[in-house]
Amino acid sequence: MRNGLQKPVRELFVTLLLVVVAAALWAAWLGWDQERDVHPDGSTTGPYEAWQVIGLVLTLLVPVYWAASRQYVTAAVLGTSLGLAVAACYDWSDDGSGLFVIGVGMVLIGSLVVTCGLSLLIASWKREAGPRRLP
Repeated sequence: MRNGLQKPVRELFVTLLLVVVAAALWAAWLGWDQERDVHPDGSTTGPYEAWQVIGLVLTLLVPVYWAASRQYVTAAVLGTSLGLAVAACYDWSDDGSGLFVIGVGMVLIGSLVVTCGLSLLIASWKREAGPRRLP
């Protein structure tokens, strides 16, 4: 019975680890920039620059690859997506209009779709590669 519980316990641990890693990466890349840029014509952009979001996505590839290559596809998908959603919810919750919930939902759905496809691709690639045997 004990051996049967090791895989789910490890999967839960990896999921929780990825939640923390994704939220920490959000804070590192996006959490410090809260100012909107006002242009001379009065329009505003931001608060994030494109390079910050690209940096977040590229650094998230490392933990997703790590988990998916070890066949923890569910952990890679759920951990990353939940971590980003929690971080976005915390970061945007001071919005008075309440529309931050829509943004958090978009972050959650987008990250679920992308990490699911990427994790399945990595896991199948690593499974096909398998251990190399000498002829």
